[in-house]
Amino acid sequence: MTRMRADLLLLLAAFIWGTAFIAQKYANDSMGPLSFVGARFLLSWIALAPLALYERGKAGCASLGKSDLGLAALIGFCLFAGAGLQQIGLVTTTATNGGFLTALYVILVPLIVWAITGARPRRIVLLAGVVSIFGAWLLAENGHLQKWTSGDALILIADIAWAAAISLVPIFLARCDRPYFLAFAQYGVVAFLGLVGGLGLESFSGEGLAAALPAILYAGLFSGGIAYTLQIVAQKYTPAAEAALIMSLESVFAALSGALLLSERLTPLALLGCGLILAGAILVEAEPALRSARMVVRRRRR
Repeated sequence: MTRMRADLLLLLAAFIWGTAFIAQKYANDSMGPLSFVGARFLLSWIALAPLALYERGKAGCASLGKSDLGLAALIGFCLFAGAGLQQIGLVTTTATNGGFLTALYVILVPLIVWAITGARPRRIVLLAGVVSIFGAWLLAENGHLQKWTSGDALILIADIAWAAAISLVPIFLARCDRPYFLAFAQYGVVAFLGLVGGLGLESFSGEGLAAALPAILYAGLFSGGIAYTLQIVAQKYTPAAEAALIMSLESVFAALSGALLLSERLTPLALLGCGLILAGAILVEAEPALRSARMVVRRRRR
């Protein structure tokens, strides 16, 4: 797979996540947030089982050691922490604050990669991250965040978990080229923890489950089964920090889907914010392309 195709897969994942944000928000009206997270990822886990089995049966399939299984479990826990805390935070925070705060993981990913691997982030990546965050701020109610709640703090903590998961995926793939297993394993971890937490801490009813079923189906099959799997497959070819910037377009797609499906109005400042987030993603794409072009020119001069 080429880098361009991998980036397009990340773009598709961001689109699916952006449209799924509406489903996540409405699900909280019918069932507990942890129960919803557990139910949606249980569906994702079931959907990925055939691909994980197919990958395992391929000739030359890499074997898994204890450290590989432990790393997959850790990534799954990070995904659970991010998804669970975000879903709980959406109960008390506004969509405005939630959309902006979620975008902050963009700047955390290169810092976590630096801490784990010692690889310093490129200046263009940090610049693109700042541009994207400023765009997310403008997109959030024209740069005027509303009163902060405990939900906002939970979403900030969730950002650390998102960033850690994104940063750890390439490390697992470098050790063991089994992306479908990783997707299957992390969905299983999230489903187990979500359902145990939901059954232990939240009220549950068949009526609530039935009301939330459309959101569970969309988030489980598309946001989980497809989008998160595309992310893992693509991260073998796109560095974590740059992948995060492309995935930050999720907030743009969320705003556009809100305007189309919920008749929400996008102001000129919000549209400018969308443009800046897009510019941040383009910045990290343009720099490698320019570097390659310069190398081609140098070779021809020789």
